Amino acid sequence: MTFGAIKVLLNLNKSNVASVKCAIFSIQHRCVKSFLGTIYSVSQYRSMTTSKRIQDRSKKKRVHDLEIATEKWKIASKVLFLLEILKQEPEQIIPIRSLDHYRRQINLPKPNKISDFIRKCPKLFELYKDHKGVLWCGMTKQAEELVQEEERIIETYSEKAAEHVARFLMMSVDKRLPLDKLAHFRRDFGFPIHFRRNWIYRYPQHFRVVKNEDDIEFLELVSWNPSWAVTELEKKVIGMSKDHQPGLLSLSFALKFPPDYKKVYRYGGKIDHFQKRTYLSPYADARGLKAGSLEFDKRAVAVMHELLSFTIEKRLVTDHLTHFRRELVMPQKLMRLLLKHFGIFYVSERGKRASVFLTEAYEGSELIEKLPYVLWKEKVQSLTGYRGRQKKIQSFDDLEEMEDRGLFKSEFEEDIVYVQSEKEDNLSSLEDSSLLDESEMGIGDICSAYKDIETL
Repeated sequence: MTFGAIKVLLNLNKSNVASVKCAIFSIQHRCVKSFLGTIYSVSQYRSMTTSKRIQDRSKKKRVHDLEIATEKWKIASKVLFLLEILKQEPEQIIPIRSLDHYRRQINLPKPNKISDFIRKCPKLFELYKDHKGVLWCGMTKQAEELVQEEERIIETYSEKAAEHVARFLMMSVDKRLPLDKLAHFRRDFGFPIHFRRNWIYRYPQHFRVVKNEDDIEFLELVSWNPSWAVTELEKKVIGMSKDHQPGLLSLSFALKFPPDYKKVYRYGGKIDHFQKRTYLSPYADARGLKAGSLEFDKRAVAVMHELLSFTIEKRLVTDHLTHFRRELVMPQKLMRLLLKHFGIFYVSERGKRASVFLTEAYEGSELIEKLPYVLWKEKVQSLTGYRGRQKKIQSFDDLEEMEDRGLFKSEFEEDIVYVQSEKEDNLSSLEDSSLLDESEMGIGDICSAYKDIETL
């Protein structure tokens, strides 16, 4: 009953005023109750979808070792970012107040002082004041030697990195990729810091820089190399082939589940069916595949497997992967695919960003095959002055305890080490370099997916 109808009733029969007042009170009570109920349900929904981490929604799917692998690089990532800032300065020194401009990239929230963070790494950084009392930061001799060592390692790895970029282009539908998007993978693929300025021009036999009508730069494949059109999975089974023609494949992916994950037995039949399913090679033309089909999904898994195999640490920030859905002919809900194929991939959301691991590449929390760059990164980490000072990381529970004590106050953010040339790119723009695509699943959706997706 509306308030207008009630008013009419008042005019028609004034003897029923008391009953009408009761009707008004009842209507108001129901409206308030409905409104409060809506607020409560929205609040409850938000708490269920946004306040919990991905892995908290399914503890049986949590791989503690890989969570540790994510966690242990928190401080080292900040240190690497600072080293890259200093490398770009003419004298490799910078005023502390200038570093405050990079606070968001360093991910060191106030009231934490950057100078206090630097003082905890005395083996890598030096602080001193000039005659005007301005505080400066520079590298120690040991840090300078590490920087030179990194440059030698990257130079040695350059040919392999060029191969991986060329194979990335070979997997793309148009055989070219936006240079800005490719920049997100600089450290993952082992590019030098100034790769846009000269490195991409060192391999004209593999790729070249072109611009479209909107003046956007692309890296384009120059020539097709048949011997590179063999996936890493194929190499393990059939070996290399110089005259290889990519086509249909029927290969099984290596699976690793947590020891206490019992559902693998329940879904063993479906897993086996997926493993035997025929799919199109990541290097074959996928334009004709129907999105959502079984063949489409397995090819997408193969593409992700291949791309992760190219990376130095066999893991990537998922935000960066979403930028290439169109170029690689991938599902719109890419995160759902990664979560669904738990055992091949593992998604960790420790901090603000989700990362995906290639599970077969890890034994416990350590990479099975550590490239020289990974060993160099571990050397830097050992000199930060943070790891092991309060308690050695042995288990996932230790991580939680250490966080409670404030050892790792700021969240892990992978993108803080993606620094470009000081002439070509503004460091301060990095904070927006990997914003989530509107069409990608949010963290709340991911939480729900871990609860809902129980089958392959």
